[in-house]
Amino acid sequence: MIMETLAFLAYGLYLAIIVGGGFTAVTNPNLVRALVGLVAAMFGVAGMYFLMNAPFVGLMQLLIYVGAISVLIFFAIMLTRPPAGGEERATSRRRPMAFVAAATPVALLGAVCFKAFKQTVDVPAETGIKELGQGLLGTYGLAFELISVVLLVAMAGAVLLGFKRREEA
Repeated sequence: MIMETLAFLAYGLYLAIIVGGGFTAVTNPNLVRALVGLVAAMFGVAGMYFLMNAPFVGLMQLLIYVGAISVLIFFAIMLTRPPAGGEERATSRRRPMAFVAAATPVALLGAVCFKAFKQTVDVPAETGIKELGQGLLGTYGLAFELISVVLLVAMAGAVLLGFKRREEA
């Protein structure tokens, strides 16, 4: 009974972190603060994985997304910063639209999930790392390779934009 209560409290905490971080990432006009919101949301997702007894996937979430992807995005933001005096404008008119853009997919996916998944699903207590690796890299190996190419192109584009801005200045 106490463990279930603690699990519900942890779930609520992680859910609040994910929603708060996601809302900050979507609505904040400052890119660095939006990145902090994104990192907070990714920490919350990692916490959810740990709560679901998937420590390997939780650690990969921390290493890959919180570590590598957030650093990659941070470098891309820093390389493409506007020159001095050209800081981002506060766009208070667009905040309601940002909220609608963030809430619409959540509401639609939530409605579909509540209608489609009313039954209780038996989840295995633990999946071995070997089976997980074979499942991810066997079936989805090409997807992982394509994601790495997309990240490489994004970083190369950020570097090129940074060099182009320096030449113009």
